[in-house]
Amino acid sequence: MSISPEHSPALIPPATIAFSGPDNVGKTKQIGILARRIGPAATTSGSLDDCDPRWSGIKAAGMGAWWFERGPIEEVADVLASSYLERSRRPAAAALRFMDRGIPMLEASLAATVAVRERTGPEGAADRARALLEPFATDLRTAEAAEHGIVLLHDDDPVIGTARSLSHERSVTPSYADYQRHLHLQIHRLVREGRWAETIVIGERRVVAVQDEIRRRLHRHTPLVPARALPGVRVVALAGMSESGKSTAGEYLRTRHGYGRLKIGYLIEDAAHRAGIADPYEVAAVVRAELLVDALDRYCAAHHFLDRLTIESLHDHDATAELRRMLGQQLTVVYLDTAPGVRAERGTAGPDDVVERDVVKARRGAAGITSLAREVVDNNGSRLHLERRLDGIALAHRWPLRQPATVPVNALGLPVNLESYLSALLDRTTVQQPPVIDLLAVTGSGARGKYQHGWSDLDVFVVADQSSIPRLRQALAELEAELGGVKLGLTVLTQDECRTGVVTSRLLHVLALIGSGALVPLWCRPGLALPAPDAATDVAASVEAGVQAAVEIRRQFLKGAPDLRALFKITALLAKVVLRFEGTECASDDDALTVFLEREPGISDDLRRRARGDRDKAVKLANIVLGHWLVTLALPTSRA
Repeated sequence: MSISPEHSPALIPPATIAFSGPDNVGKTKQIGILARRIGPAATTSGSLDDCDPRWSGIKAAGMGAWWFERGPIEEVADVLASSYLERSRRPAAAALRFMDRGIPMLEASLAATVAVRERTGPEGAADRARALLEPFATDLRTAEAAEHGIVLLHDDDPVIGTARSLSHERSVTPSYADYQRHLHLQIHRLVREGRWAETIVIGERRVVAVQDEIRRRLHRHTPLVPARALPGVRVVALAGMSESGKSTAGEYLRTRHGYGRLKIGYLIEDAAHRAGIADPYEVAAVVRAELLVDALDRYCAAHHFLDRLTIESLHDHDATAELRRMLGQQLTVVYLDTAPGVRAERGTAGPDDVVERDVVKARRGAAGITSLAREVVDNNGSRLHLERRLDGIALAHRWPLRQPATVPVNALGLPVNLESYLSALLDRTTVQQPPVIDLLAVTGSGARGKYQHGWSDLDVFVVADQSSIPRLRQALAELEAELGGVKLGLTVLTQDECRTGVVTSRLLHVLALIGSGALVPLWCRPGLALPAPDAATDVAASVEAGVQAAVEIRRQFLKGAPDLRALFKITALLAKVVLRFEGTECASDDDALTVFLEREPGISDDLRRRARGDRDKAVKLANIVLGHWLVTLALPTSRA
């Protein structure tokens, strides 16, 4: 009989998943996030001190003194082992049970305690701990076999891990610091012995990133654990006082950049209802942050196609700080700031209502959120200013910053006079301090080693501040004679224009080429990093170039004598755009037209070659390419 997937042994959930690890590694928080997300199908096993009546007296007399000084080590071993075993024996209240500290942690903590109390080394402490636990050995092996163990480590190096554990404590006694050092050593020993099924090193990662790895590991063992936790989701949290433009910003990011737009109040209240919390605004800030993350997690799991969203509006400093600790680089807090008078003018309510709402928000720490914001946007009433700032925020997530490499001028294979021109231009614009420009690159055929004298222009792309334009103009004027009649096509952009994406489709393509390394500049200011537009955005934006090329081709057709060179180049551009949407990237004009004509039965590549010098052939070639473009725009004919 075949086994159906839903009854496959691999999909039967383990009764217990036990989280282990040193202090302050996040075991309790990770269990809480996971248990809340799974819901009624999961439960937690509770604390060890609920599993043996002796703990109440121990805590009353002082647990630290009993653990490290007063309590006989045999008693410590007995209380710990009895508590671990009693917790394991208790029946689970749900299909999946999470434990904070699995059975291997008993041996690790007892060995660390022995090392502190009896001044022994790690190996001697481990032997002593095993001897103390020998009366319980059979039961402990049975209990450990019933667990699916996962251990969280601060670092691969126990010394670094110890330092990180202690850094979270307000005060540290010498005995506790020594205990932590030995505890890390013992845990790492047990990792090497293979006592846990899963080992996860936390490092510098934030809570949600670790939760995502935990889920990926555990989902293979039980489908009750969700497969991911906000994988790669970028969250822009909008903050600010009343009428500061938060809604406007959220709507712009939704319509222009494809963000999902969510309200924080609804998210928290929905998550609180699921968790049985009557008033989420009366619980601790850390709980509100966890509720918000839980709601975001559920929403993104249901809308798996979303990789970016906005949440509005943040008014709680402490919850925002905890949210940033949980999400790390996945979260960008944007504070929109305006003068009170401007807010009152924008608001549909009267000024008194605006002030009253802001007083309530201020009590929650709304103004203090500026200290947590990555971006503070002065929304002074200019829609253009606001949208460009939002463009920069959105594109910073999608377009990574990269520092370009450079090549010498003589690597391009240009004619000697053009090499001399470019070298002189670089001398005049980069040697002085500060440099006149930030970057210079040759584009077009000159960058590909296919420059043709009498046909090609010298196309140059420059990144420079606007204040540098007069000095750049002077350098160009001084060197104009060295061009020898070659037409210079110079384009200048500022860094802000690059980072906000306020560029034409052709310049966007140049940035994409530089970002991918396909186009290497001649010079770049040390430390300069430019955004690298993604391929999908580059392809989508090229429609603009296609539209312009199609219009220009018809303009040339309507002339009595078309400009042969212009017609050929614009035809090649339109061919590149069409091919790009088909997944074929051709840098040169000839390559694009050759590939394009291969789809035309009865048309040889001779047409492309002759089109450079024969107007009739150039018009025929342009008609072929334009026809393919127009076919993509054709709508079905309506029928009566």
